Amino acid sequence: MTCYDRRDLGLLLLRLGTGGVLAAHGAQKLFGWFGGHGLTGTGQFMESVGYTPGRASAAAAGLAEAGGGALLALGLATPAAGAAAAGAMAGAAAVHLPQGFFAQSGGYEYAAGLGLSATGLAVTGPGRLSLDHALGHVLDRGWMVPAALAATAAATAVVVGARNRRVRAIQERARQGEQGELFEE
Repeated sequence: MTCYDRRDLGLLLLRLGTGGVLAAHGAQKLFGWFGGHGLTGTGQFMESVGYTPGRASAAAAGLAEAGGGALLALGLATPAAGAAAAGAMAGAAAVHLPQGFFAQSGGYEYAAGLGLSATGLAVTGPGRLSLDHALGHVLDRGWMVPAALAATAAATAVVVGARNRRVRAIQERARQGEQGELFEE
């Protein structure tokens, strides 16, 4: 007979909460559920904040959030699920970074909290009340944690770096346009 301890219950609650929020957040992007804008509206927003092409960026973020969140909640493929969700949240945090930390000012607090929770679950593992445990941890091996986190970090650095370069170029063109008007008057 298996005895579950409070650590297993705590991990279950953390997985269900974090995974559920991420899955709902991704469903907003993918399907327009829960007051979201779906792929079209989210794609337009993604374009406006420098993630191009917008619709593909919305699909990638939505899949990472919805898929990663659902898998985290189930405790299945926990290293990959946590890493995918953390990568999506790093992309979201990049958008909110100029507004500072706190969410009430439009900052990255919320995205950072979800991303760190997802990363913590990827590192810690799902606990015994999970599908990974029931399946003998076939999709939750020790080597998968650094591999998933490293692959996600590399992909996120490329995507966010390209977005940041686009945003800086737009801002620079806007500054030059403002200066041009001053000289033309």
